[in-house]
Amino acid sequence: MSVLIEKETDTELSFDCEALIRAVVSEALDYVGCPYEAAVNVLLTDNEAIREMNREYRRIDRATDVLSFPLIEYEEPADFSRLEEEPEAYFDPESGELLLGDIVISLERMRAQAAEYGHSEQRELAFLVAHSMLHLSGYDHVEDGEREIMEAKQEEILQKLHLTRG
Repeated sequence: MSVLIEKETDTELSFDCEALIRAVVSEALDYVGCPYEAAVNVLLTDNEAIREMNREYRRIDRATDVLSFPLIEYEEPADFSRLEEEPEAYFDPESGELLLGDIVISLERMRAQAAEYGHSEQRELAFLVAHSMLHLSGYDHVEDGEREIMEAKQEEILQKLHLTRG
C-alpha cells in the first residue's frame, strides 16, 4: 500500500496525522475487500484551496471538508472483479498497485467540525479519510438511502480502529 501525503497548509496538528491517515486507508481497503495492493494520494490543505477545487470541479463556490477524486468507475461499489481485464487503465506499471485516486482534506474545516461535533481532531480526520476511501471504492450518497449505508460503513471502519465518537 502506498499513501502519498502532501501538506499545503500551515495548520499544525497535535498528533501524527500521517500515521493516522495510513491506518485508516489500510483499514478501509481491508473493509471493502480490496484484493490488491493500492495507491492513494492525500492532500492536506486549507479552506481557500479546497474552495477553489470545489468551485472548479463541482461548481460549488464554498469550502468543504473533503473532496474525493476516484480513478475507477465501478459497476457496483467495491467490485474489483473486472479491473484485471484492463490492467493498464487501473494499475501502476512500475509498482503494480491499484491506482484508487486522490483525497483532498481541509485541515481548517476538519478542526472546526471536530469542535462542532464535540470529538477529537483525530476522529474527525479519520472519519473524513474513511468517507473518502469509500468514495474511491465506488460508494456514493446521491440516491436515497445511500448516505445511511455510507455512514454505517464509515462508523464500522472507525470502530475497528477504536476511534469512536466522543
